[in-house]
Amino acid sequence: METIKIYMEYRYLLFLHFLFGSVQLFAQTEFTVSLYDSQRKRIIPIAVYEPKHINKKTSVVIFNHGYGQNATDSYLTYSCLTKPLAEKGYYVISIQHELSDDAPLPMTGEFMKTRISNWERGVENIVFTIKQFKRLQPKLNWNNLSIIGHSNGGDMAMLLATRHPQIARKVISLDHRRMIMPRCDTPKIYTLRGSDYDADKDVIPTIEEQQKHCITVIKLDDIKHSDMDNKGTREQHNTILHYLYKFLK
Repeated sequence: METIKIYMEYRYLLFLHFLFGSVQLFAQTEFTVSLYDSQRKRIIPIAVYEPKHINKKTSVVIFNHGYGQNATDSYLTYSCLTKPLAEKGYYVISIQHELSDDAPLPMTGEFMKTRISNWERGVENIVFTIKQFKRLQPKLNWNNLSIIGHSNGGDMAMLLATRHPQIARKVISLDHRRMIMPRCDTPKIYTLRGSDYDADKDVIPTIEEQQKHCITVIKLDDIKHSDMDNKGTREQHNTILHYLYKFLK
């Protein structure tokens, strides 16, 4: 039988009734948790950003970081986006995809081949996390689940949308460049493009494909690839959040 081990570090918490139970809050809650996938023998660190009020209408966002040279805190470096999303009312779960002893992400070759094992592991992390949190937080609105990923995390998100099209309602990438975006109606696909790099050939749908499948592609002229995490400015983050709120709504 599948087992789950949970280790929690609370950063800001007022009241908690049992583990992931009924939470009464007067302010936003943020904490970290490590899930354990017994089938893969893998720990999956998670950061959770809970909104002030949680009910059956609370939608869920799964956030996936860009590649950080196997740094073990990459999942915490997007608080410029995850915290405001929680303040806006979304239940945000940010996943740490690389561990310190994982093989480094290949930097050469045909990336659709050399990086696919990394993306597949990311998809497994996402699917496992969703499965566990559905058990732990069943009252959330899991019918309105969205996946967001930056860079390599966006590649994972697009592979998820390709292989598990029914798992999320919306999939959003922040300037991913390698994984070909699915040409599909379900889930709804969105991407924000940075100003300094082009995606690989065939990654971005043509104008005709965008129109056919209602895929949204937006170029951000004043935001570079590396500005999309906490290194960017507040003005840049506000621009990204403007579009995320629009897509998620």
